[in-house]
Amino acid sequence: MLTLSNIHVSYDGSRILRDVNLTVAPGEVACLMGRNGVGKTTTLKAITGLVKLDSGSVKLAGEELASSRPDARARHGLGYVPQGRDIFPNLTVWENLRIGAVAQKKKLNGEVDRVLTLFPVLKEMLQRKGGVLSGGQQQQLAIGRALLTNPKVLLLDEPTEGIQPNIIDQIGETIKKLRANGLEDEGQRVEEIGDAIKMLRQEGRIGILLVEQYLDFCIDVGDRFYIMDRGSIVAQGTIPELNDELVKQHLTV
Repeated sequence: MLTLSNIHVSYDGSRILRDVNLTVAPGEVACLMGRNGVGKTTTLKAITGLVKLDSGSVKLAGEELASSRPDARARHGLGYVPQGRDIFPNLTVWENLRIGAVAQKKKLNGEVDRVLTLFPVLKEMLQRKGGVLSGGQQQQLAIGRALLTNPKVLLLDEPTEGIQPNIIDQIGETIKKLRANGLEDEGQRVEEIGDAIKMLRQEGRIGILLVEQYLDFCIDVGDRFYIMDRGSIVAQGTIPELNDELVKQHLTV
């Protein structure tokens, strides 16, 4: 389980995050929601160690990580797919995937084969440079690379941004399945990206913290929600509890 307790973060003397508390359980998709600029991406960076905490606790599986470097947090089981994907455009698909496996000193071929089972479109593009892939293909590559780090919790920042609707569905389904099976089920093929999130959770192996603006996507793949406003969590609950009043007050523009 990922647990954030009383997280405070400042930039240049201005408080950005205030007393943020949230949890992500194994097999759960928790959606961190809110308008632009309220602190969602900063929360993910605080978890990964890319921004320094003023105070607070970041625990993964009971181990305190607040003072650990980003690479140590990754080795302890934090996977991160940043907004904009951040693949290596001049490396091939194979080389991008290899980076994820090498980071954990894993046996490469079998693990990559499992990722390619989840994202079969990548199998046809292993020797293509990452920079020539479509936005949806790059997102699948970024998620696949993160999965090769063998995460306990996967952090996804705006995975649907700039992606065609049919690929959004693919990512969602994969997340639903992967939260359950990790990379164990080699027989599961993913035809859509909404499928990716569903796959990630089915067996309860991987927890997912999803930052997302697309409300319907969160409703489809999520279990719980946290709503941020001005750097604080102002509402939380199960997805069925995400009512029209909360949406109107905190999410509509």
